[in-house]
Parts: sequence; C-alpha cells; structure tokens
Amino acid sequence: MRVVTWNLWWRFGPWADRQKAILAVLAELEPDVVGLQEVWAADDGANLAEWLAGELGLHCAWAASEAPERWQWRIGDDTVGIGTAVLSRWPVVERAVLRLPAPEELDDGRLALYARLDAPGHPVPFFTAHLNSGGHASAVRREQAAALAEFVAGHRHGTAFPPVVTGDFNATPDSAELRLLTGAEPAVPGRAALLDVWEYADPSAPSATWNGANPYIPGGRVAGARIDYVLVGPPGPGGLGRVRAARRAGDGPVDGVWPSDHAAVVVDLAGN
Repeated sequence: MRVVTWNLWWRFGPWADRQKAILAVLAELEPDVVGLQEVWAADDGANLAEWLAGELGLHCAWAASEAPERWQWRIGDDTVGIGTAVLSRWPVVERAVLRLPAPEELDDGRLALYARLDAPGHPVPFFTAHLNSGGHASAVRREQAAALAEFVAGHRHGTAFPPVVTGDFNATPDSAELRLLTGAEPAVPGRAALLDVWEYADPSAPSATWNGANPYIPGGRVAGARIDYVLVGPPGPGGLGRVRAARRAGDGPVDGVWPSDHAAVVVDLAGN
C-alpha cells in the first residue's frame, strides 16, 4: 500500500500552475491513499481535493476549516476556504473530524481528519492532520499532538491494520510534539506509540520537507527541516502494515513550476 502525505500550500503563489504540477506528481506516484493539508475550496464549488480525486480516479473525504478568516486575509479573498482531505483508492466507510485545540490568538482552524478505508482484507484507519506553525507555538502543538493521539486511539478499533497517521506537524523529529506521538515521552494509557517511517528511509537520502532550495520559502525563515510525517502503529499479524520504504517526492520543479512549498513524503507499507 502506497501512502503519501503532502501540504499543498493552499491558494498561495501561482496556484493554478501549481495545481497541474501537483497532479503530475501524484499521477506518477500512483498512491493508494493520500493525506492532504492546506487544500483550497472555493465558494463556486471548485475543490482542489475533489478535482485531484476525479483526475486520479480516487475517492475523496474532505473537511473544511471552521475558521478560514486568517488564511483568507493573507490572500485578500474571502471566497476561498481551506481544509484537510484524504484521497483513497478504496471507499471511505467512516469519517470523523477533530478541530485541534489552540488559544484564540493562534486559532486558525487546524484540523485532523479520520477516514476508515474499505481496503480488501482489513479496513485501514487513516488520519491526516495539520498542526500550528511557528517556533512560538510548540506548546500549542504539543496539546494538539496529545489531542491527535486520543483521536487516533478512539478510531483505531475493529481492524488488524495499524493506524496510519499523516500530516504537516510543523515540528522536527526531536520535538516534544513528535516525542509524544512516537512514545519517546512517557506512555499514556490507551495510546499506542507510532513509528516514524523515516527510520526506514535511505540514510543518505535528503530528508527535509521544508527546504531552502524551494523558491516559495521566504528569506530569513528556518529551512532544511523535516516537518511532514507518516507515522504507523505496530504491524498487525503477518507483518500487516510493516514499513517497506520511505522517501520524498514533489521536491523539485515540474515543467518549471514547484508544486508546493513542502515536499511530500511517500511510504510503502505491507498491504492486505
């Protein structure tokens, strides 16, 4: 099973050209399931996730942010919403949305989305999330990571396939946020530790998903960090959900256009 996570940089920059580049990358990857963050949807009914799903022949689950105003202010357009989405080769038979906790001054409507995928053999409990950004928001992200861990624990039942958690966590692997999710911090009852799949990547391969080589990253910001993740629970019977490989994608221009300000993460898991 091929899993991709990707932050699509909402409606920023040359978004119409980027849309084509995003599609080209995903079409080449041929994923089974994709977790998407910063996905735009317009008041006229156009929705980037739904368009991608249609072009790729995938199912789509979409969750709109309830607080898009701060995003809209940045581009001067209140007719465009933002949200989180899952694209899947298999039907989505169950879904739930969690609005991640944040103080009012930092709350811009970040979400976690759960989709249970009707994969052959064993349903897949799949999650994607977008945590707050900024070095000042580490404590907020830790609270969001704790809420995400509880959300995963509440929806991982009824299948031997381990939970698959994807997203832009805006935090480095050694951060308290990630340590909570991967179990490096003291375990909390009911929350199984998740494995960072990058442990299975080629050690010599570039790992940064937020990279200064990308022209969309403004000068003066910290670059060269891995902040986008695929995390999986312990393998099921017979190695179900075991990590086979992990790498980046979408980390260069397509016909002269960079698809996003983030690179994607691609992982292959042992399927049903």
